[in-house]
Amino acid sequence: MKRSPEQWIDENVKSQAGKTVIVTGANTGLGFETAQALYRADANVIVACRNKDKAAAAIKKMEKHKSGGSLEVGILDLADLKKVEEFTNNFKKNHDKLDLLINNAGIMIPPSSKTKDGFEVQFGVNFLGHFALTGYLFECLNRSPNARVVTLSSIAHRGGNIDFNNFRLEKNYDKWREYRQSKLACLMYTLELQKRIEKVGSSVISLGSHPGVSASGLTKNMEKEAVDKIEFMETLQGALPTILAATSPKARGGEYYGPDGPEEKSGYPAIASVDKVALDEAIAAKLWGEAQKITNLVYP
Repeated sequence: MKRSPEQWIDENVKSQAGKTVIVTGANTGLGFETAQALYRADANVIVACRNKDKAAAAIKKMEKHKSGGSLEVGILDLADLKKVEEFTNNFKKNHDKLDLLINNAGIMIPPSSKTKDGFEVQFGVNFLGHFALTGYLFECLNRSPNARVVTLSSIAHRGGNIDFNNFRLEKNYDKWREYRQSKLACLMYTLELQKRIEKVGSSVISLGSHPGVSASGLTKNMEKEAVDKIEFMETLQGALPTILAATSPKARGGEYYGPDGPEEKSGYPAIASVDKVALDEAIAAKLWGEAQKITNLVYP
């Protein structure tokens, strides 16, 4: 009999009791499924998203399942670096430590726009917002033995290029080019963070994941004709690589997970392929330096 995503979770996800978790974009799609799985494993989960009502509605759905964990609303706008700082300040008022940060929230091929701070919105939200979030929370992560940061990338990183002259829409907008850049930045960030963590001897680990081709709200900006031709995995199955990275006792820093099927578009979690463009250490170091300057955050 074919295994379901629910069966995979039952077989692979052990108790997360006592752990404090933040999942960005947890009100819908992959983030919702990830947060729900962790909550059902008895974690204390902060459902972080822009809209308080949507977060509350998501929590109401999650609470239908029995759990020894808890759920909490967190208001987070990754398109505004000041709001990112406000979210972390509010978190620190109520929590001393953080065991797991899942940088899940993202946007894909929206109409051309900029963040509050003037950056192309996909680069700003998908990468810069999460860079800042992790930086503000790193001390909390450091207080938890073996804490984890899991950052979502995409198979689209393979066609990406980091253009240091186009972070602020200096060039004519190309929605897919900008999306690929943002997701390449997320993967390079994952690997560079792990490298820097190891240098300072922290027990925090950085991992990456991607959902293959999964049903989610990210497709809302795609043309219907294109969407109709794509075979999507169900959202829960697409969340499994992230859930594995977040919970597996065998996971190691710097690992990147995705589906194990053809071209990593579908299947069950396994080590995923990293395109050579994401392994350019000089570009990664330069990207990190630019993000530090933009956010005024130096970590780990």
